[in-house]
Parts: sequence; C-alpha cells; structure tokens
Amino acid sequence: MPDRTLSDRPDRTVSVSTAPYDGHPFEAVLESLAACGADHVEPAYIVGYTEPFDESAFTAAETERHRQLIAASGLGCRAVSSHIDLGNPDAVEVFSGRMRFARGIGADIILTNAAVVAKAAPLERNLEALLRFAEELGLVIALENPGDGRDNLMNTAAEGLALVSRFDTPHLRLNYDAANTCSHRPDVDPAEDAVLSLPGCGHMHLKDVRRTDQGWFFAPIGDGDIDFGKIFAGLRAHPGLPVSLELPLRLHRGPDAQPIRRPEPLPIGEIEAAITRSLQVIGAALA
Repeated sequence: MPDRTLSDRPDRTVSVSTAPYDGHPFEAVLESLAACGADHVEPAYIVGYTEPFDESAFTAAETERHRQLIAASGLGCRAVSSHIDLGNPDAVEVFSGRMRFARGIGADIILTNAAVVAKAAPLERNLEALLRFAEELGLVIALENPGDGRDNLMNTAAEGLALVSRFDTPHLRLNYDAANTCSHRPDVDPAEDAVLSLPGCGHMHLKDVRRTDQGWFFAPIGDGDIDFGKIFAGLRAHPGLPVSLELPLRLHRGPDAQPIRRPEPLPIGEIEAAITRSLQVIGAALA
C-alpha cells in the first residue's frame, strides 16, 4: 500500500464540516465558520445527518453557486462528505455526479461509506468504475467506517485497510472516524483503531462522543469518552494528513446506534462555541 496519496501535503488542512449547522443556510454557515477562525469548509450531504436532499443538489448550477460562495467567503474546500452505500445498483451514476460536484467546488477528497456485507460483489464492480473516474478527475475516494451497527465491509480499521489494499491505487483511501466506532463496534477501542487506520488514511474525521443510557451524544473534542491524546499522537506522525472537525450536534445515536435528529436546528451561538473550543484543542495538539 502506498504511503502517500493525492491528498498528502506538507502542511495539514483542518476543515470544519457543515454537519453541525444542519438546518442553517449555506451562506450563514460560511459566515459563521469564518467567524470561528476556520479556514476550510467540508460540505456535508449525509442521509440521516442533514436536511433531506436529492441529486438536484449536485447539478452544474449548484456546483457553480457553491464554488462562488466558498470563494467569496475566503475559505478553502479540500473534502466533501457525500455518503452512500457503494454497493447499490445506481451507485456509479449517483456517486459520479457527486464526484463532479466535489471537484467542481475545489475539493480533492470525497468521503463515503463502503457497503454492507451483502453487497460485496457489486461494491467491487462499482468501485472499479468509480476509481477510473476518480483518476480522471484527480480525486481521492475516502471510505468511512459507519456508526449504525449494521455489519459492513469496513467495520474496523483492519477491514478498511484490507479493502483499500485490494485496489492498490492512490485514489482510494480511508476516512477513519473514531466516534463512529463507539456506536458501531462498542467493544473496539476507538482511539487504538484510529491509530491503526492511519497508514491507509487519506483523511480523518474528528468528533468526540459520550455514551449514556439513551445512546451516544456527540461532544466537542475532549468532552467525550475518546482518548484523543492517543489519536493526536498518531496524527503528529502523519503531518500532511488532512482532518475535519465533524460535530453533528443536532442528532445523537440511540441505544440501537441509529441517528435521532432534534426537531429544530441548534442556535448558531451554541454551534460556534463547540466549534471554537474544538478547533483550539486540535490546533494546540497538532501545531
């Protein structure tokens, strides 16, 4: 497996996902992120995590609108979250459109899930086609470990590393998320698994989580159960690996690991406080 990817750079990019702002207009999100001191945005399109959307969100017109808004905000864009099951029959058509969108707004990484175990064969076929398109676009597809508890082809870092190594291309890497591991595989140490994933990562999501009797609740970095000291130590050995702060504070995962969204978006001030605190922790740890 190659040690470097298209997403490697000498300096680390730290993005902030739009997921914390679920329900707020994109223009307001960009303004708020700039006020928080962020310098890169990660647009998020994740069923169950964000407002409902369809493929009209990724048209050429929407691509150009988002590109202009991001440029006017002064922020950069390295990654886009746009998760689907890549074993679905329409995965090549659907994800190709999302890949065009990501590249069109300036990103060189697109994040998605792999597939449930029952779709292993179609995943292989679909990925072969999508990776050819990724090479054409100059894009990295980064597979993220899920958090919903359903048996997946990438339940743990070891499984993700094995999946990526089968394709042996710099256009396919991992996007490891330790908080997802907490609800998906509670018997696995999320920090240790995150460090294990690093050789195969092209990107990493950072968010903390607390477990309660009601399920898993996302929290600013350092306020949850994950040993981020261990993760940050691992990341310091990979100084060019881009990361993104992802705090889907409008939702939590129930005891069955399924996402539950609040009826209303969170106030901007509450979101900004969590982002600012987390960025300070990340900045101090990875400086």
